[in-house]
Amino acid sequence: MDDRTVNPLGDYLRARRGLLRPSDVGFPATARRRVPGLRREEVATLSGISVDYYLGLEQGRDRRPSPEILRALARALRLDEPATAHLFGLAHGVPRPRGRTHRHRVSPSLARLIDSWPVTPAFVQTRTFLVLAANPLAQALSPAHTPGTNLVRTVFLDPGSFPVAPDPRPDFVACLRGLAGTEVDDPELTELVGELSARSESFRRLWARHDVRGRTEGRTTIAHPRVGTLTLDLERFLVSSAPDQHLVVYSAEPDSRSSEALRQLAEPADRTGTPAPRRPGA
Repeated sequence: MDDRTVNPLGDYLRARRGLLRPSDVGFPATARRRVPGLRREEVATLSGISVDYYLGLEQGRDRRPSPEILRALARALRLDEPATAHLFGLAHGVPRPRGRTHRHRVSPSLARLIDSWPVTPAFVQTRTFLVLAANPLAQALSPAHTPGTNLVRTVFLDPGSFPVAPDPRPDFVACLRGLAGTEVDDPELTELVGELSARSESFRRLWARHDVRGRTEGRTTIAHPRVGTLTLDLERFLVSSAPDQHLVVYSAEPDSRSSEALRQLAEPADRTGTPAPRRPGA
């Protein structure tokens, strides 16, 4: 691929200015605008740079703006902290080495660790949300946690198998872009984005927004067919020994209905999902 055709920084700037209205930044709204969002000259004015220089950033003629210019652009475009970090990464990030042969291999010690948590759902995923390993309780919580399943693909193409509220799709897309960082040409990411763009209009719309979220924690509600609705807190940790992997852990408030539901799910079950009978005296 000709490197001149790849301009992630320009794509990001165009997407973000397209999401702002003139009134958001103090400009008077006009009746006639050929495209939604801010014009290039408006972003340049807000950033204190020339229109020609800003045009060069969007067109890829200048791909190494100074930190001062990037901060000015972030203020002009009303970027929050994760979005600003993404902007800096696109301009100055150093791609990680290719040929990572162990990116999908979970260390035996990490697999043993999550398996030792009987009432704590936990799984390991890649930056593109491919589940690599999951303990029994995570898989009992949802079949979407089965190793080999891609969570982003699931929420768009098979949402019934992962009934989460509120609608998780915007958050998943923003986190996918945030975790991918500057590696927008990563083969796994390219394949996933290509497939979902072809099969899901909602994914195409959300991906085009260039939203970025570096969420490492949050709260989610999962409707389980056997134990009912669970409200769980989520924490995501980077696996330091494998930077392409993330450990995701769910937890429930102590003594809550959700914690009791997790204990019920942890009970041994047969193939029909019915808890196995306890042995006498157990």
